[in-house]
Amino acid sequence: MPDGSGAAKRATNKPAKKAKRKFNKNKLPSRHTTVGPERAPHRSYLYAMGLTEKEIAQPLVGVATCWNEAAPCNISLSRQAQAAKRGVKAAGGTPREFTTITVTDGIAMGHEGMKSSLVSREIIADSVELTMRGHCYDALVGLAGCDKSLPGMMMSMVRLNVPSVFVYGGTILPGKFQGKDVTVVDVFEGVGQYAAGKMSAGELQELESVACPCEGSCGGQFTANTMACVAEAMGIALPTSSGAPAAYKSRDDMVRASGVAVMDLLAKNIRPRDIVTRESLENAAVVVAATGGSTNAGLHLPAIAHEAGIKFTLDDVARIFKKTPYLADLMPGGTYTATDMYRAGGVPVVIKELLDNGLLHGDCMTVTGKTLKQNHAKVKFPEKQKVFYRVKDALSPTGGVVGLKGTLAPEGAIVKVAGMDDKLTFEGPARVFDCEEEAFEAVVKRKIKEGDVIVIRYEGPKGGPGMREMLSTTAALYGLGMGDKVALITDGRFSGGTRGFCIGHVGPEAAVGGPIGLLKNGDIISIDAEKGKLNVKLSKAELERRRKKWKPRKHDYQSGALWRYAQTVGNAREGAVVHPGGKAETHTYADI
Repeated sequence: MPDGSGAAKRATNKPAKKAKRKFNKNKLPSRHTTVGPERAPHRSYLYAMGLTEKEIAQPLVGVATCWNEAAPCNISLSRQAQAAKRGVKAAGGTPREFTTITVTDGIAMGHEGMKSSLVSREIIADSVELTMRGHCYDALVGLAGCDKSLPGMMMSMVRLNVPSVFVYGGTILPGKFQGKDVTVVDVFEGVGQYAAGKMSAGELQELESVACPCEGSCGGQFTANTMACVAEAMGIALPTSSGAPAAYKSRDDMVRASGVAVMDLLAKNIRPRDIVTRESLENAAVVVAATGGSTNAGLHLPAIAHEAGIKFTLDDVARIFKKTPYLADLMPGGTYTATDMYRAGGVPVVIKELLDNGLLHGDCMTVTGKTLKQNHAKVKFPEKQKVFYRVKDALSPTGGVVGLKGTLAPEGAIVKVAGMDDKLTFEGPARVFDCEEEAFEAVVKRKIKEGDVIVIRYEGPKGGPGMREMLSTTAALYGLGMGDKVALITDGRFSGGTRGFCIGHVGPEAAVGGPIGLLKNGDIISIDAEKGKLNVKLSKAELERRRKKWKPRKHDYQSGALWRYAQTVGNAREGAVVHPGGKAETHTYADI
């Protein structure tokens, strides 16, 4: 069973001073590799890497990063890891740096490489777990930059349950094109503008060359920045740590502080499951809705909860979204970038406004050793800015993300409504495609008509396999000027950069015989984001008749990682998880 109830007994809310940090090596996992005559061979490896006897006798702290040269999201993580290590050393620990993979959505998007993206979340969590287990590290600082690496790293922390601090690598700075701030989403939409003859090849080339000017993750309230806000709201990252752009060297001070913080947590024995509780998960969902965050949070929050043995599904997320006011005017649905958000005060401003209006659980434990309310006691709402709104003046009374259910989605679906103004209903004939490539081709060749409901199916967790995002298609629609004239539904996902009437996570997915797999061209689909409904105008008898004729499809991935993922992955409603989770545990790694 999850070990999440002991924080009050094990810790105070006062930060541990350096002189009071005491560690009993004989009760830590690293005793299995460093303590006693029988561990002489193990210690010899540590001496070979330059460690001293004193360093071997200290707690060993994993410093895990998703550094690679695949994309700007991750390129600064190696630098930041050194800052985390300095913090660990200063606080009496011995840091041990290691890396894991990332699949970067911006490069994987729009082709079969995107099937690897969600799968990478599980590989990241698994590889961090295995490295920590294999080398018996006592605590963890995890740094991540791209979309799936953030929840993957958080999942490993909750799974292992050793004292842990999450660090976001930071947002990219906005680019400048024709006098306006731009992000990579503008480039994706530029593809549609080019196809429509609204942008020349030279303009598209100029846009692509300036949209991403430096290191950092995609610059709006897309998935990476959404999950960074989640980490602060949930309490597993230091307050304000998600804010500064990756290029700012000031980030290094915050990252160093995270290294110190993890040693304080180790001294107090405060663990992730003391922090990640049902209440803190609810806090995270509130902040996602209030900032108009990515629909992917509806997938990742249940997966993080699953690691702790907490049942927290898309239904729970949608319930919270429905009652949360929308407070931050951020891209893609709004005006401002993540850098603008940082300059206006960052996510602590949103958290404080929500706390002051009774919309968050203020007594949740965080990695500071203090509660969420205590962490934000001195935050003041900045008056001279345009990014954030007061609850009483909210952009809309309900959140920027909405859950849907109905005859087309008995297990639920999710849609981002941030920036959609009053157009929250849609009805039209289905245009059915069995993969994203078919739909994208139809869009760029202008074969989609105003009023159509584009259906992209067999892209769910099992059916894809891998539950691809559809940013290339949705952005092309906007580039063509069709973004607000059609709707799109899928059993796959949407990028945090998607805008418009785009509904994802439709469940059950087509691959397991869900209603989305029974649709035909011309079927009338009705969407009502105000009432939370997604229906197809077919009788139960007709759906049942089609179901009897339906046959499972065989996908093209019959070996390797994608095949293995398809064998074990569950439904999107519960986070598309691949193992039994915390409820099935007999113990946690932290207690070995």
